[in-house]
Amino acid sequence: MSQAFPLDRILEAAIFAARKHQGHVRKDDLGSPYITHPLQVARVLWDIGGVRDPQTLIAAILHDTIEDTRTTPAEVREAFGEQVLEVVLEVSDDKSLEKMTRKRLQVEHAPQLSKSARLIKLGDKLVNCRDILENPPSDWTMTRRKNYIQWGADVIAQIRGTNAPLESAFDRMLAEAEIQLSFSIQAFETVENRPWGPSNKK
Repeated sequence: MSQAFPLDRILEAAIFAARKHQGHVRKDDLGSPYITHPLQVARVLWDIGGVRDPQTLIAAILHDTIEDTRTTPAEVREAFGEQVLEVVLEVSDDKSLEKMTRKRLQVEHAPQLSKSARLIKLGDKLVNCRDILENPPSDWTMTRRKNYIQWGADVIAQIRGTNAPLESAFDRMLAEAEIQLSFSIQAFETVENRPWGPSNKK
């Protein structure tokens, strides 16, 4: 007999994240409530990626709580366990570092991520890049939008082979971005030429 899917834990994570992100908004022109982002990430994992692992879905919903709110690792551990905490920490940037350093580290560290963290990274980059393509912040230049999507492509290049449906969805987004923004995604082999490339380590 298969184990029942813990919907109550998924909903508990959604409520926890909503409280932690309360008052936060996305950078899009609509000022969307921030909680829509982690929920969208969990949804693409479920709908597109076919992800059914509850711990991965919970971590997806919580993935920005430690990085972007005052949530402590202890809070996440107490509410959702050590396994979820470890995944959330894997996908959390150190905000004390300069932005370009954080971008470089995401590219460099991607191959070392666990399977759950890779799935969340795929979902996160798909949702974020779609947003930058379809509903960008009003103050973002065309160059900034192109660079963001190129950076997302570089991160995903490091974790190919994780989930074919999610990667296909990401590739469709890239193809659409190339058309709409009139540019070409550069191969990962040229990453050294970009500001977030390993050669720019300080």
